[in-house]
Amino acid sequence: MTQWVYRFGGGSADGSAELRNLLGGKGANLAEMCNLGLPVPPGFTITTEVCTYYYDNDRSYPDALTGQVEDAIGAIGDLVDAGFGDAENPMLVSVRSGARASMPGMMDTVLNLGLNDVTVEGLATKSGDRRFALDSYRRFIQMYGDVVMGVDHGLFEDLLASVKESKGVWLDTDLTAGDLQNVIDMFKVEVERAAGKPFPQDPREQLWGAISAVFGSWMNDRAITYRRLNDIPAEWGTAVNVQAMVFGNMGDTSATGVAFTRDPSTGEKLFYGEYLINAQGEDVVAGIRTPRLLTKEARERSGDEDPSLEETMPEVYGELVDLYQKLEQHYRDMQDIEFTVQQGKLWMLQTRSGKRTASAALRIAVEMAGEGLIDEAMAVSRVDPASLDQLLHPTLDPDATRDVIAKGLPASPGAASGKIVFTADAAEEQARHGEKVILVREETSPEDIHGMHAADGILTSRGGMTSHAAVVARGMGRPCVSGAGHVRIDHANHVMSVLGREFREGDILTIDGSAGEVMAGEVATIQPELSGDFGTIMSWADQHRRMNVRTNAETPADARTAVEFGAEGIGLCRTEHMFFEDDRILAVREMILSDNADERRAALAKILPMQRQDFAELFEIMAGRPVTIRLLDPPLHEFLPKSSEDIAAVAEALGAEPARVTRRASELHEFNPMLGHRGCRLGISYPEIYEMQARAIFEAAVAAG
Repeated sequence: MTQWVYRFGGGSADGSAELRNLLGGKGANLAEMCNLGLPVPPGFTITTEVCTYYYDNDRSYPDALTGQVEDAIGAIGDLVDAGFGDAENPMLVSVRSGARASMPGMMDTVLNLGLNDVTVEGLATKSGDRRFALDSYRRFIQMYGDVVMGVDHGLFEDLLASVKESKGVWLDTDLTAGDLQNVIDMFKVEVERAAGKPFPQDPREQLWGAISAVFGSWMNDRAITYRRLNDIPAEWGTAVNVQAMVFGNMGDTSATGVAFTRDPSTGEKLFYGEYLINAQGEDVVAGIRTPRLLTKEARERSGDEDPSLEETMPEVYGELVDLYQKLEQHYRDMQDIEFTVQQGKLWMLQTRSGKRTASAALRIAVEMAGEGLIDEAMAVSRVDPASLDQLLHPTLDPDATRDVIAKGLPASPGAASGKIVFTADAAEEQARHGEKVILVREETSPEDIHGMHAADGILTSRGGMTSHAAVVARGMGRPCVSGAGHVRIDHANHVMSVLGREFREGDILTIDGSAGEVMAGEVATIQPELSGDFGTIMSWADQHRRMNVRTNAETPADARTAVEFGAEGIGLCRTEHMFFEDDRILAVREMILSDNADERRAALAKILPMQRQDFAELFEIMAGRPVTIRLLDPPLHEFLPKSSEDIAAVAEALGAEPARVTRRASELHEFNPMLGHRGCRLGISYPEIYEMQARAIFEAAVAAG
């Protein structure tokens, strides 16, 4: 018979870390902690294969599952010396999700399951604390009503708030047993009204309702979105973990908390976390009460006056430190742990590899290698390559004040502040005078390329991650926020409006292309540095890699930056990007407007020394490294103006009729360059262009030695 249920507790477990795909991350880690001898409340895991069966069979369960769950519930009761549904000695359980990839907050949890109007009295007598028992019952009704029965969570919060207001108190902990009984009665009435049926009193009905709710939450909107953003396949499914409850809300000798074995923001080797006295786990993350810091050092550093766990429960804190160090040594990674203290006894509820910033990931990897926990190859593999992109661009100072006015798509990473401009020409003009500018457009087009090059950042109200603005900005290394739907642009009056606020040309904006945020005013940025932990990781990557890395570069500045970051040559130099500066574009336009080869050669003769100098500088900077050059091959209409004002200005500069410029632009226009002239090389039609470029390359090579 297939084993659908794996038990853990009492110092042993059916599973282990190797069964992560079957037990999910939480179930595998609970089993592993049991095998390590840590104090883990006993329980069992229903495997991810049941989730797959559930969705493949019209939300039904395998025949053998009920019996296996019943046996496992009995085994938990034996270990904690209590009975599930027992009127005098009730055992309560939690029901939590546990996918193989961490999805914090995405799926549903139910705590204190097994309470009803009878067992709550048994819990009150057993604990000697009626207030605690009633507080647990009201929490259970609220959570089960929301997660399983679909009653709006806000309705419960409103009722609880009304009782606190009538009693003149602020905190849940200030309510008496009598107050909580009143809350419970109100909650049950609300459940029956909203759900159309009374709150279930049968613990087994409660259990299967919660199990089905957890499996059902695998397909809720937020879980689906999270999986899509993090590339987690839907077919992986989630496991369900049923575990004996331990209580952090049994008075001032009880507590609950969340901790990281190192600072997840900086990577510093400091025990980092928060806790609450007389609380359950959801209280720490819900923001209802302000949590306290774990360590005395952290409390003193922050200026917090509330005592730390280290000060209020020194023995528990000491045990927690021993356990977190044991876990980090075992998993050889920074851990995110959850714990509960019940009347002075510490229980470990979860451990998992902690989420961290890109800079923290670097520091943790380097320092753990230095400590001998991991080797250099593993340190390199611990750093998400995509996250390094955050560190290669200016980033916002995390301590700076931000006035976020709009959000869009994080189209191109980095951060920039500058004056608002609404046209590419304005961006180019102001940048020429040393101004930092943000180009704000509904969307960009190839005609905006010169302004995009001149701008420090780009903001569009339309377009996605593959829009022109996004693709070009990433290629240029410019921060870009695209598709900021609340942004409205009035080009006639040079005004940008966002939800009632107006910003005019020249006003300062800041964009964060890594987060997709738009902020009013200037926000301080931090420049990237290839040093410290970053430099160490990259040097280790060099030792273990099997692939050489070259850069895309067309300008000396880009080439120097690439060499500083370790590029071993230029993989693609796109020569069309060399012609958009003011002193060059006119000669290129003259060449494009020429009627015959002789006129084109005359215009190209003006471009030759510029090209030769460009290539000579690139060759000198690359110092013998390979440089791959793509000769000119763009749709030529991109170099020509579109508006009547721009056409008139170009015609005057070239001594041509505006109609000739308009006609030539129309002749050259390509709707889809891949099916237009790009289908064959530009040099086939205009070989004199490649003659000039080849000569520039050869002469530059001689000049550069």
